[in-house]
Amino acid sequence: MANPENNMRLVDPAVALQEIADAVPTACRKHVIIIGSLAAGYYYRDQLKGMAVRTKDADCLLSPRVAALKAGIAIAEELRDAGWEFKKTKGHKVPGTEDTPDAELPAVRLSPPGKIEWFIELLTVPESPGDRGPRWTRLKTKYGDFVLPSFRFLSLANLDPVATEMGISIARPEMMALANLLEHPEIKTDTMSGGFADRMDIKRSNKDLGRVLAIARLAMGRDEDALQSWPALWKTALQDRFPDEWRVLAGRAGQGLRVLLANEQEQDLEQALYTCANGLLASKKPTLTQLRITGGRLLQDAIKPLEAEARKRA
Repeated sequence: MANPENNMRLVDPAVALQEIADAVPTACRKHVIIIGSLAAGYYYRDQLKGMAVRTKDADCLLSPRVAALKAGIAIAEELRDAGWEFKKTKGHKVPGTEDTPDAELPAVRLSPPGKIEWFIELLTVPESPGDRGPRWTRLKTKYGDFVLPSFRFLSLANLDPVATEMGISIARPEMMALANLLEHPEIKTDTMSGGFADRMDIKRSNKDLGRVLAIARLAMGRDEDALQSWPALWKTALQDRFPDEWRVLAGRAGQGLRVLLANEQEQDLEQALYTCANGLLASKKPTLTQLRITGGRLLQDAIKPLEAEARKRA
């Protein structure tokens, strides 16, 4: 059943990035890295030919972590001062108080004044390579208490980000792809808590792996052989961020994608296709066959060579 509250809107990545940059305190812009569909859409704006992407959030990664807490408070307060509105969710109608347990605090999700098309969400990078699970850091602001989430593989998204003329940066698409591949070595049953577009059955694994396929498809649209450069970039990134276990991580980077592509009933792949067609590739909708071909090329050109590097003797 359609859920109007979850419908995603078409957003021009350049316009959204400019709006974020204009609203973020000047001193904090150097700490902001946009990740997700907006970042990929802006990076591949030539391939999208100026068309919009369909999204409902702009994930803002605050980096480095040592500056994230202060920047998070400054950004949240300045945006609220400027009229950005708290994004209500089913579980969080208002910000938390000092008495709210950390586990029950909302993330910083704020919509531009008078708009419901999209909202920003603040995140940060893990404290160390050994931080294996999600972490929640309390943000105490004059508008209430929030949490600043961090997830293990976000440390790949802040590696050599791409600066924009707006003063904020975007994550490199190949790093976002690797982070999503590593985050999902299997197709888990948990679904998107807020739904995706007008569907409530979309598995988070299918959504994130679908974004990997969307990024790969856009990369090949720019350069047919683009994916062949990814293994070396991925190896360097893993050695930098996870020096003690890069071989293990490299060796399992393709597990989840293989499960997705081998889904005989095509239910999981269909969900990945749906997220592409109603997300990053909303203006260039692929077919199921085209998405499967993209996955095959990604395995051949990027994942298998990375796995081969992991098997080499030190």
